[in-house]
Amino acid sequence: MPPIGLAVIGAGYWGPNLVRAAIATPAIRLEWLCDLDTERARAVLGTSSTVGATDSYDAVLADPAVTAVAIATPAGTHFDLVLAALEAGKHVLVEKPLTPSAAEGRKLAEVARRSGLVLMCDHTYCYTPAVQRIRDLIRSGHIGEVQFIDSVRINLGLVQPDVDVLWDLAPHDLSILDFGLPEDVKPVAVAAHAGDPIGAGRACLAYLSVWLSNGALAHVHVNWLSPTKIRTMILGGARRTIVWDDTNPGSRLAVHDRGVDKLEAEEMQREERRQVLISYRTGDTLLPALPEREALLSVMAEFSAAIIEDRPPLTDAEAGVRVLSMLEAASLSAASDGARVILADTEPMVADQFAAAGANG
Repeated sequence: MPPIGLAVIGAGYWGPNLVRAAIATPAIRLEWLCDLDTERARAVLGTSSTVGATDSYDAVLADPAVTAVAIATPAGTHFDLVLAALEAGKHVLVEKPLTPSAAEGRKLAEVARRSGLVLMCDHTYCYTPAVQRIRDLIRSGHIGEVQFIDSVRINLGLVQPDVDVLWDLAPHDLSILDFGLPEDVKPVAVAAHAGDPIGAGRACLAYLSVWLSNGALAHVHVNWLSPTKIRTMILGGARRTIVWDDTNPGSRLAVHDRGVDKLEAEEMQREERRQVLISYRTGDTLLPALPEREALLSVMAEFSAAIIEDRPPLTDAEAGVRVLSMLEAASLSAASDGARVILADTEPMVADQFAAAGANG
């Protein structure tokens, strides 16, 4: 089929990256860059570009050469822009978060489903070679049942004008969690503590806990105020543990055959059963070879493939809604002094168990 005609909406921070990735994707033909500031859009495109620059979103949606749009505008504008594109019959790639609320996200997902259109969330980290290998290692059973996840995403970052640090940074970690966990393991409950020590008017650092349906616990630390940049995630399994250090290009991923084993009762003498039923295991560390490929190119490739093959993308609207549900629960918890919040789509029996556990401390 001919290349997919694409319009990028927004020429600010992320829009130029989408423009570059679209131009580098053979299945896509970039038609427009739309921004309220047309001079900024022209500056992004350069003087020799044949791509059109406009400030009219209506004109973009009315252009029959445009099959799809990629939206990189502030989160508060996403719902109206995505809905208008879907109603105009356009496929949509949208930056995180999908919308500012899970209810709006569910509505957009339903419109896309009913219209037979692709609505994809640009959860960019899910398309990095490291995270895709993590997903394979977990879902293949290589590390055994997931027991814990610790993630740290801190740096001296830009205090955003429209969202707090939870909504700015935590979507990365939560989307990785949603993407990498086995299909039968689901987030069940969330608790969060957040702080604003500089008086910015919004949370600048936060600590987020996510309870999983298999009894494991995930912990996420996000912070705009740290003078050092740390992006690490440790995923502990019953057999092995994955350590991902995104700031270490020489060794981003390591798989450690080290951990703690629980001893079965029949392996122990009667007098030993009174002691702690664990043993420590020390083995080799494997450094998997990862391909060098820019994540955003993989995002564009997946978006175009989903359109051509008429299938849901890996990070579809439903994935975006699941991340939004966790973010909303985290905000509610942070506003309630860290109270545990049961996620709305949790099965009733599981929800009752976690609610009882919370009541018992």
